[in-house]
Amino acid sequence: MKLTPEKRLLASFAITLFIFLFEVAGGLLSNSLALLSDAGHVLTDAFALGLSMIAAHISRRPSDYRATYGYQRFGLLAAIINGLSLIAIALFIFIESYHRFLAPPEINTPVMLTIATGGLIGNIIMALILGHGHEDLNIKSAWLHVLGDTLSSVGVIISGVLIYFTGWSYADPAAGVIIGLIIVTGGLRVVREASGIFLEMVPRGFNVEAIAHKLCEFQEVMGVHDIHVWSLTHRRVAFTAHIWVHDQKLSELGPLRKKIEDMLQDMKIHHILLQFECGECEANGLYCQMHSEEDLHNH
Repeated sequence: MKLTPEKRLLASFAITLFIFLFEVAGGLLSNSLALLSDAGHVLTDAFALGLSMIAAHISRRPSDYRATYGYQRFGLLAAIINGLSLIAIALFIFIESYHRFLAPPEINTPVMLTIATGGLIGNIIMALILGHGHEDLNIKSAWLHVLGDTLSSVGVIISGVLIYFTGWSYADPAAGVIIGLIIVTGGLRVVREASGIFLEMVPRGFNVEAIAHKLCEFQEVMGVHDIHVWSLTHRRVAFTAHIWVHDQKLSELGPLRKKIEDMLQDMKIHHILLQFECGECEANGLYCQMHSEEDLHNH
C-alpha cells in the first residue's frame, strides 16, 4: 500500500523521537560531542517533520476567499523555519566543538559506537520511508533533515572508530565540525530556495528576456511588455504579460492565445495570464520587446 506524504512524515516523526532519546542517553553516557551533536540534529529533524506534517495538511486545503491562490505557501513557510533551525543547531555545534578542541574530554567509544550505529539504522529507515526526488519543497526540507542526520551518524561512527584504534580524542570535535558543515549547507540551500519563492524572484532556469524574444517571433505579435515570471510554490510557475497586436476583435485572438500558451506550457509554465492590447508600450516598459520597423512592415 502506497503511503501518503502525511503518513510518511508521521512514521518518520515517530522513529525520529525514538532515535533522539536513544542518542541523548548514549551521548551523556559516552561523553561524546559528536553523538550529542547528532542528537541535536535529530531533535531538529523531529521539529521539522512535525512542522512539515502540519504544513502538508494545511497546504491541501482548496482555494477560498482568504487565499485565492490556495494554501501551498504554508509548506514554504515550514521549509524556511526548518532551514533556519538547521543553521541554529549548526552554530551551537561549532561553538561546542571549539571548546572541546581546547580541552578534549575522555570518551567511552564502545557506547558511542553502539548508539551511533543504532541511530544510523533508524535514519536509513526514515530516508527510505520518505523517499527522494520530491517536488514539494516542504517535504524536500524534511528529507534533507533526515539525509543530513544519516550522514552525521556516519561521521560519528568514523570518529568513534578513530578514537578507539588511535586514541586521537580530537576526532570527536572534528566530527562535530563536519556534521555542523553538513547541517548548515542543507539549511542555507532550503532557506535560499524557499525565500526566493516568497520574494517572487524569477525561478531558476527561466530567462525573461529570452521569453520576450520568443513571444515576438510570432508574426501576429508586434511587441510585448510588462512581463512577470514568479513561483506560486515550488515548481508552480506563474506568468503574466501584455501582448501588443494589430487592432482586431478579441474573438480573433483565440489561435494566437493558444500558440502562446502552448509555448509557455512547454517551458513548464502552467499559470498564464495574457493581456492583449493594440497600443504601443512605453519606451521604458519592463522587458519591453518589439519587432524592428522592418519586421512590422513585413507583417
